[in-house]
Order: sequence, then structure tokens, then C-alpha cells
Amino acid sequence: MRIVRFTIISFISVILLILALVNRQLVDFRFIPINLSNQLGIAGNFLIPLFLIVFFGVLLGVLLGFFAEYLREHKYRKALSEKAKRVKVLENEIKKLKNINNNEADQILELLE
Repeated sequence: MRIVRFTIISFISVILLILALVNRQLVDFRFIPINLSNQLGIAGNFLIPLFLIVFFGVLLGVLLGFFAEYLREHKYRKALSEKAKRVKVLENEIKKLKNINNNEADQILELLE
């Protein structure tokens, strides 16, 4: 299993390295429109390598996917937690009932002696 995991990680690393080397030209990245930046008097752009934008987009997509999955599974985790609490309560009740039964058996044995 380690070999498979290492092979997959190596393959993805090589692909990402090739992507970074091929797309290292600088790109003018704007986070507000040109007209708005001129009116506000702020520079709404900066130069950044294209592969960083791609990597950031992939990372943002992965994080949003994890968050969406976390929210989707919330109801299942809540139900599991409630069932675990119920099981714990029932186990404690079983222990109490076993102690009561053992005490009654001891009393009967004492009467026989």
C-alpha cells in the first residue's frame, strides 16, 4: 500500500512541477475592474506567475469541497453521537440490573445456608 501511495504522490508531484515550469510567465491579475480602480485611485492589479493562480484555484476548490462535505455529513455525525450516548446509557442500565440480580442470587444462597 505504501508503494501505491508513493507512486501516486510522485506522479501528481511531477505533473504539478511540469505545470509550474510551463506556466511561469507573469500575468496581470486584477481583483477589481479597471474602470473602478481608476475611479477609486487604487491599483487593483498585480503581476503573478500563472501557475500560482492555477494552484490557488485548485487549493480553493479542494478546501470548499472539504467544507461542503463536512456540512453534508453533519446530520450523520449528530445521529451517531446521539446513538453512542444512548448505548452508553443502556450499558450502564445493564450493569445496574446485573448487580441487582447478583445481589438477589446471593441472598437466596444465604437463606439456603
